[in-house]
Amino acid sequence: MKKFLSLLLALVMLLALAACTNAPKDPQSGDKETAAPAGDDEPDYSFADGDQYDEIGGELNILNWGEYIDPELIDIFEEETGVKINYVEMTSNEEMLIKLRSADCVYDMCFPSDYIIEKLIADDMLIPLDMDKIPNAKNIQQRMLDITDGFDPGNKYSLPYMWGTVGILYNTTMVDEEVDSWDILWNEKYAGKIWQYDSVRDAIAVSLLRLGYDINTRNADEVAAARDELIKEIPLLKGLGTDDIRTSMQNNKAALAVIYSGDAYACVDENPDLAYVVPKEGSNVWFDNVVIPKSAKNLEAAHAFINFLNDANLAARNTEYIYYSTPNQGALDHLDEDFTSNEIFNPSDEILSRCVVYHDLGDFIEVFNKAWADFYAAMGK
Repeated sequence: MKKFLSLLLALVMLLALAACTNAPKDPQSGDKETAAPAGDDEPDYSFADGDQYDEIGGELNILNWGEYIDPELIDIFEEETGVKINYVEMTSNEEMLIKLRSADCVYDMCFPSDYIIEKLIADDMLIPLDMDKIPNAKNIQQRMLDITDGFDPGNKYSLPYMWGTVGILYNTTMVDEEVDSWDILWNEKYAGKIWQYDSVRDAIAVSLLRLGYDINTRNADEVAAARDELIKEIPLLKGLGTDDIRTSMQNNKAALAVIYSGDAYACVDENPDLAYVVPKEGSNVWFDNVVIPKSAKNLEAAHAFINFLNDANLAARNTEYIYYSTPNQGALDHLDEDFTSNEIFNPSDEILSRCVVYHDLGDFIEVFNKAWADFYAAMGK
């Protein structure tokens, strides 16, 4: 009997030891195989750690859009590296440009959009990325890099962070016809139920595309024609909007809206009567990429953080928090099919083939700005 009890006690101790050994590790512990707690309904967010995440120290000043990163990832990175992250939010690319051009600029990394990256490169304001320090860049889809090469040749200065399209969100209980063209935004049947996007490039792009013109045109007559069509649309509009479009559409307060795909995906998730389409005339495919400005002081931490964000598991976790499309194939491999099979979140190559990125227009942007001012004046703003 004693021998049996001794064997039983040994077995219990072995099982307890095994349970401790295999238990998921606390993501805030700083242990070198960091993982979020994994349950039946929660994926394992462990990431491929290495020497790069050993003690780095110092501070990392980041400029990014609001609610554009899972804040727990910042906590994990700080624990892993000893780096203190100072996270500052911006509301527009133009605001970011002002901050980066300031004589006392302190930012080590930021997340500008495509056409602004093109401008930053032209103005010699960025540091080429050291790809040897970003091995997780291998996770980024080649089809994404093929597109971003158009504004950052060779993807020398930036890596894709999040991306998406611009399209039409519509309420299937209010719209009783096929939605496949920008023309529907000028249909008098939906007067007072149409949201136009409050953005120079986006609203004018919609009008240019409807007329068969390039969204990056440098033809003043084409921009004027697009402006005139927008002015004709004014009597049909519920209004110009950004974040308020999302709330309005979710609550069945409007029939049609110009919107970013990430917001559309969130809206459809909340209201199954909504649907999203990229019109047949084409649209904009946008990218927010991560860059390191020449003001950067902590290059080691900046490269380590870029690599950290591109870890497959952590990129999946970040995507689930943000709800925008990820360029990271490793993340896609870990995401639920609700994400990966949805063409709002993961559009096909056919859809992307009719979308183009915005390019920096240089001084010609003033023609767009003047057209937008005329439109605003016609709206009484």
